[in-house]
Amino acid sequence: MKSHLVSTSRALKAAVVGGGVFGRHHAAKYMRLPGVTLSAIADPSPDARRQNAMTLRAPVFADWHDLLGQVDIVSVCSPASTHAEIVRAFLSAGTHVLVEKPIATDLDEADELVNLAAEIGLVLTVGHQERYVFARSGLLDSDNPPLYVECVRAGPWTGRGADVGVVLDLMIHDLDLVHRLVPGAVTDIGAEARSVHGELADEASAKLEFEGGSRVALFASRVAEARKRSMRLVYADGAIEIDFLARSMRNSTGRLIRPLALHDPLGESVAAFVTAVQAGGSALVRPEEARHALETALMIEDAALLAGATATPDEVALVA
Repeated sequence: MKSHLVSTSRALKAAVVGGGVFGRHHAAKYMRLPGVTLSAIADPSPDARRQNAMTLRAPVFADWHDLLGQVDIVSVCSPASTHAEIVRAFLSAGTHVLVEKPIATDLDEADELVNLAAEIGLVLTVGHQERYVFARSGLLDSDNPPLYVECVRAGPWTGRGADVGVVLDLMIHDLDLVHRLVPGAVTDIGAEARSVHGELADEASAKLEFEGGSRVALFASRVAEARKRSMRLVYADGAIEIDFLARSMRNSTGRLIRPLALHDPLGESVAAFVTAVQAGGSALVRPEEARHALETALMIEDAALLAGATATPDEVALVA
């Protein structure tokens, strides 16, 4: 495996592909990090380029291809359906990559990216930022998995992420956390979904069973009337209930869980990526783990299709 350590004697040249909401956030994080220079933002939209040039005062490009071989690190914040092509190109050009979730939209593409990064010796990490919140709280420290996990992630329609269904857009965040909490393989999946804006699912529910006996229920919606973001973990000795919007947690177990701190998970993610590049290590979210979340997400989509993708709103009920 080749080594692609970047000299710490000079600032890392950073770029962002995708100048939308998430891209602007990534760019702002790079600008605040010592030892990093935001060198470019690429977006095909003239309006996005104009806005980024004005607010971030960074060079803007219409074509991300112009950045290949010109930067040390890049955040890929483009539509999910373009992730694999862009990540592959930057890795091949010797650039370390932080890609927003999902890592790809196809397992073969994800495998190719994982293998390519390992072969070349580059850092490849994925934007499952809530992992940092869980890691800091101690929720991932227990050797005993929960017996039951319930996840709800819902919000009104924004139009963002609409090139993929809600499972790859929203539910995949919870799937990453579930796989960190519950070891072993998924042995059974049931799912339902419905579409509101176009052919792709905008609301989905899923029930998973794991080989160790743990059960998981998930609900995700991008067409809800109000925002809701919660998780409930049930153990033999009690339950941990988290309301991410209220930033509150109830813990009736004997586990010592630190208060939930949602300071700046994206900032932590970007900073950890930069540190991994400078130190030659790996980031908290490894690409193999992101690939695992993608695999389960695609299995849920397949299960929903088998169940009938035209389920009525009443049939796709909240799991809470």
